[in-house]
Amino acid sequence: MNLPNKIPVFPLSNFIIFPKTTVPLNIFEPRYIDMVNDSIKSDKYIGMIQPKNISNEKKIVPELHEIGCLGKITSFNEANDGRYLIELKGMIRFEIIKEINSQKKYRECEVNFENYLDDLKEQKETIKFSDLELIFKDLKTLFEKKGFIINWKALEKQSLDEIINALAMASPFTLEEKQVLLEAKSLNLRKSKIAQIISTYNFDQYNNNTIQ
Repeated sequence: MNLPNKIPVFPLSNFIIFPKTTVPLNIFEPRYIDMVNDSIKSDKYIGMIQPKNISNEKKIVPELHEIGCLGKITSFNEANDGRYLIELKGMIRFEIIKEINSQKKYRECEVNFENYLDDLKEQKETIKFSDLELIFKDLKTLFEKKGFIINWKALEKQSLDEIINALAMASPFTLEEKQVLLEAKSLNLRKSKIAQIISTYNFDQYNNNTIQ
């Protein structure tokens, strides 16, 4: 797989994509319609990244997190009103080296994939399924309490890394927590971070119940 060293980036707030997950996107801003057009003509790659949440500062060009995920357009449709409806598949995480000055309306960055090449492999990491079952049990409870619906039967048919990444992305965690999960180097570490986050939610709920 030939990875580009320069990619267009889509700094979408409140949205995050993980490797081996597929998400639908509704593109309507002119600059991002340009970005999709250019991407379709070349390698179909778009870098998804979170802008940093800088409180009380309304910056025209928000700062970006250092780590994002490269997505590939796998489906493309144009709506009657000019919007683009695309599906983006997460491929591999990247680290931003620097932003590139260009005449384009959208932002471009020079990126490095070196630390995340394992994202392209089938994961063979040993994770105890007893641990996973416990996480799933706690996650199911959390999802239900938050009103989230997940097709668990379909999820269980996927590979281990796909399951963990899909749950990390779909979970009712904050964007800051999801960014921590995205940056977790290995699958085992991501699993541990999910468990830690769930435990804080359970702890908060316990505290809230005792206060009431």
